[in-house]
Amino acid sequence: MIDPGALLGGLVTGLREGVEAALLIAIIAGFLAKTGNSRSIPRVLLGAAAAVAASVVLGVAIFVLIGGLGSPYEQLLEAGTMLLAAAIVTWMLFWMKRQAGGIRGDLQARVARVLDEGGLWGLTLLAFAVVIREGIETAVFLVGQATAAATTGSGGTLGVLAGAVIGLGLATGIGFLVFAGSRRIDLRLFFRVTGILLVFIAAGLVSRALQELVEIGVIAVGTAPVVHLAAVLPDDVGVGLFLRALFGYSAGPELIALVAWVAYVGVVLPAYLRPVRPLAPVAEPVAEATASVPT
Repeated sequence: MIDPGALLGGLVTGLREGVEAALLIAIIAGFLAKTGNSRSIPRVLLGAAAAVAASVVLGVAIFVLIGGLGSPYEQLLEAGTMLLAAAIVTWMLFWMKRQAGGIRGDLQARVARVLDEGGLWGLTLLAFAVVIREGIETAVFLVGQATAAATTGSGGTLGVLAGAVIGLGLATGIGFLVFAGSRRIDLRLFFRVTGILLVFIAAGLVSRALQELVEIGVIAVGTAPVVHLAAVLPDDVGVGLFLRALFGYSAGPELIALVAWVAYVGVVLPAYLRPVRPLAPVAEPVAEATASVPT
């Protein structure tokens, strides 16, 4: 049975990261259509598809590697993967927030250069480079979620993967709507809400990673449980299991894990919500590119 919490966590990750990648591809495709180079769009889609495939292979390889190790190396790699995933998503949230204003102009300028140079596979390579960064981030973060969710049973891992597939499917649809010129999608609100959810999900990964290190004796300070909520909200059934899979909830958290969760949310969430001045947008190409890529 699929764990609903893991399903939602995977969906949020797949949707958020997928929309970022889909928007980048929509910007490229829209610029090509605008400049009379619509026949080159399939090359862009080919590059994006290749990046997605490479990301899937990377994610599967990491997950299989973790599962093939024995104790305590498996727990060490699991903890390292979860901490890496949390670090990557934290960096991604702030990078995207900072760069948002200049992404469109920068991408269009890069596409214009490729068109002017007339490279046969230039657009394919550009699309691959644009998507692979998002793909690697997504793969590592999903592996971290799947690893943490595996403690809830096989339904946890399956839930993360199923949610990710659904999220990526929805993201593809949103990207198409943006390409088609839809104005009914409030992307600013979308990124803000999903960003907040990702902060809490990442906090759960940090907490779970420390619990793994406590279990194998790497951490010996602050290992005593600070609260006992099993009688009120157990973490192996119902709502507790949902919260465990989604946000790393524990009915008996160790002191160090609880402090880490609170500290992460207390520092990262206010910083993420604080208004920042985005980088100045890159000027769009003055003259629209009209050259076609060789067929």
